[in-house]
Amino acid sequence: MITKRATGVLVAGVLTAALAGCSSGSGSTGEKGDGSYTVGIANFTLGGPYFNGMDKAIKAQAKKKDVEILSTDAGGDAAKLASNVEDLLSKDVDAVIISGGPLESAPAVLNSLKAAGKPAVLVDRKFQTGEYASWVGPDNEAIGKQNGEFLVEQLPDGGKVALIKGGPADNSIGKARTDGVKGALESASGIELVEAPDYGNWSSDGGLTVMESLLAAHDDIDAVFCENDAMCLGAQRAVKDANRADKIVLAGVDGQAEALKAIGDGTNYLVTGLNDADVIGSLGLDRTVEILDGKKPEKDTVVPSPRVTKENAEKYYDPKGNF
Repeated sequence: MITKRATGVLVAGVLTAALAGCSSGSGSTGEKGDGSYTVGIANFTLGGPYFNGMDKAIKAQAKKKDVEILSTDAGGDAAKLASNVEDLLSKDVDAVIISGGPLESAPAVLNSLKAAGKPAVLVDRKFQTGEYASWVGPDNEAIGKQNGEFLVEQLPDGGKVALIKGGPADNSIGKARTDGVKGALESASGIELVEAPDYGNWSSDGGLTVMESLLAAHDDIDAVFCENDAMCLGAQRAVKDANRADKIVLAGVDGQAEALKAIGDGTNYLVTGLNDADVIGSLGLDRTVEILDGKKPEKDTVVPSPRVTKENAEKYYDPKGNF
């Protein structure tokens, strides 16, 4: 039985030098600590396991550091996110961690924090515009590239690879992941790419529906890449229901516990690129405290995203983790 215990040690160890050297109407929930800081979490959405995991990881790390947390959920509404940040500012938080999910930019949010003189720390999603104090997250194109290279190794004689995207069309995180995969696969001999016409909306049910459509249209798919693990878990269900689990392999991104277990158990889910919400969330809280302590860490920190396969899944799988 495989057990993700090394995730925090591995990634945090790699980043130690970088990180150390340098209202009820809003749906907010508080977790009181004994320290001198109060930090808000502005979640664009908690409507998925990754973002829920991020929120829980930030709270867990804050508890260790005696930091009070006020967490909000905008339910996928940009205007509500801005309103939630104003509410957090009215409660005199010292800083705000922003988990932007699929949101590409949040000028009202960043402008409010700048005007109030409060640091904005971004986790996972780095906005395309606006000023922020620091960002901690992955290199999504590199994750996609390493997945693509893995699939090339699995298909030495070529084959048809289906791509399932999360959406919407301007989602830079999804685009970077797919661009990385395409870059690796398009340079390989005999690989044919098929992009699903519909988006999987980053959910397991969405991946299931999109995969069902792909299977109906293509009876010769050899592999599937999904822009996140949740969609790939749904796609895996569709492949199994179609009795094609012995013919189609899957590759995802993030390191969701259910995906890590499927990989470790030797199913047709062969690989994911680690983008661990537990690690990024805890590092985001650490970064926020550093800034509030008057330190000057680097502005942008890319968190390593190792390739996870059956050979090393035991290192990363934690059934008790937040994600």
